[in-house]
Amino acid sequence: MTRRFVKTPRQRKLLKPVERQRLRQDLTGYLFMAPTLFVIGVFVVLPILFAVFLSVHRVQLLGEIEYEFVGGRNFQRLVTDDRVGIALRNTAKYVAIVVPTQTMLALILAVTLNAGIKARNWLRILYFLPTVTSSAVLTLIFMWIYNTNGLLNDLLAAIGLPTYNWLGDPAVALNGIMLMNIWSTAPFYMVIYLAALQDIPRSVYEASELDGATAWQQFIYITVPLLKPVTFFVVAMGIIGTFQLFDQSYIFSGGTGGPNNSTLTVVLLIYQAVFRNLQLGYGARSPSSSPLSSLPSP
Repeated sequence: MTRRFVKTPRQRKLLKPVERQRLRQDLTGYLFMAPTLFVIGVFVVLPILFAVFLSVHRVQLLGEIEYEFVGGRNFQRLVTDDRVGIALRNTAKYVAIVVPTQTMLALILAVTLNAGIKARNWLRILYFLPTVTSSAVLTLIFMWIYNTNGLLNDLLAAIGLPTYNWLGDPAVALNGIMLMNIWSTAPFYMVIYLAALQDIPRSVYEASELDGATAWQQFIYITVPLLKPVTFFVVAMGIIGTFQLFDQSYIFSGGTGGPNNSTLTVVLLIYQAVFRNLQLGYGARSPSSSPLSSLPSP
């Protein structure tokens, strides 16, 4: 037989203020959360739900906006659209090369500037300048550098290396965008690494020096392990940023993703589908360059 503890009227009377206080605390917490929940709901949850709605409709944008339910036909086109596969491969290649390279370069620059070299403050400013420069301006500058008679080919020819048509050769066009973005984004992550390096206690390095550790051993067994949380952040932000590649590819190719789709990315395909071909429903799932009329009527 289980014993039931019956609260006396005095105990119930004492519990009511406690329960009211707990309720006030809960309401206060939800009140502080309300602005954040509102922003997330309006700018994250609702757009996702609307994108799901659009992905199963064909949208008529000219004149009066109309929504026509087409079910899974947009998804069928997604599987059969060759340009989607090209965009995915280009984006995956871009992410796989740019993220590790810019992470390693940022770490090397940060360790170098943290070593106490002369004029390191001026070097920090100099390295960080590309980060605060407009992406469109940087892209136009690099287009001039990559020109057939531009600075890069002149330097390659001066040292006896082969020159390239960086803007017109499908084999190297995406590499030119990679080189530009690595150069312009690594300084941003360098600053993050530099701040983390300055938080590592100097006593850790002094103790390793007493044990006979070399500079390389200190870097491998002390610096790198202690920077793991920062490296995770840098890699995560790098992956997010590289998957969103659009403006450089758009400016380089004039919005076409050329030459021969070599600079075509997923975001650029979405732009082409929605803003060029007015395929808002298909663009909500994945873009295509086919005309709107190519979608069969249900």
